[in-house]
Amino acid sequence: MKTRTFSTSSESYALSRKYGYDEWIVERFLRYMPEVKNCLEEMEKTPRQYIRANSLKINSGGLKQRLLAKGIELEETSLPEVFEVKKSPFSIGSTLEYLLGYYYIQDLSSCLVVEAMDLCENLTVLDMASSPGGKTSFIAQKMKNTGCIVALEPNSLRLRPLIFNLSRCGVINTCVFRMDGKKSPELNIMFDRVLLDAPCTGEGIIGKDRARKISHKPEDIEACTILQMELIEAAARVVKPGGLLIYSTCSFAPEENEFVINSLIDKFDIKVEALPFGSEGLTFFAEYNFNNDMKNTRRLYPHLHNTMGFYIAKLRVNS
Repeated sequence: MKTRTFSTSSESYALSRKYGYDEWIVERFLRYMPEVKNCLEEMEKTPRQYIRANSLKINSGGLKQRLLAKGIELEETSLPEVFEVKKSPFSIGSTLEYLLGYYYIQDLSSCLVVEAMDLCENLTVLDMASSPGGKTSFIAQKMKNTGCIVALEPNSLRLRPLIFNLSRCGVINTCVFRMDGKKSPELNIMFDRVLLDAPCTGEGIIGKDRARKISHKPEDIEACTILQMELIEAAARVVKPGGLLIYSTCSFAPEENEFVINSLIDKFDIKVEALPFGSEGLTFFAEYNFNNDMKNTRRLYPHLHNTMGFYIAKLRVNS
């Protein structure tokens, strides 16, 4: 699918010059993002920092007490395992507790992806693009190290941080394969849950990587969309009937989000289930109209939800 671009306007010109974006990106934001100026302003700030307590090694209360004793100020969030770091006298990644695997530095948005999976003990789970292991280790934590997780990572250079983080967090129920997620049907395994945190353009993480304001082009969105379509169709084929497929990106682009899910539900018997957080997904973009169920998908915006920009879809695969 060709990426939709628009004629620019005086508003996109002013905002792109003020915040240092390529103008085509801002003009697209104006077509679907609420309160665009507020979002751009929020992404200029130092991103909020979150940590996720690892209950495989310590409970949330015990971790909070240990970190408070070190002068680290924490604030609770909508998830009991996740704290926002309000103040720390040193790098949050330099503590003994971090090295022991008592917590993982992970944005709240990333944790909400795992929350959407409705996990319990003794499930069989596929994580299709798993490095560096934040979501994989949270899945293991939610499952209390029971069942089986198959974690795929096609890039050999990214296997090392994945294995290190799983080991640091005490994960023992996970098999790691150097494998492209598109080949997951070759495993000949059907899964209760499949997570596809898809490779994307990363528009939602501009707050921590500001080079993305000018470094990606419309053709990058097109390339990501093609890959995402291939990955999600492979994912749908390995979900047990009645199981869940969770799709997520850290992109705002509709082509990488609603377009992908809309295409999938046209080909498979899939129900899009609502989630109790975030803003509703888009039901139209430019001249395109999506299935009304796209409103059950969720968008997370930095200025509205205090997270990185994210998109999450919870899909019940019926056949």
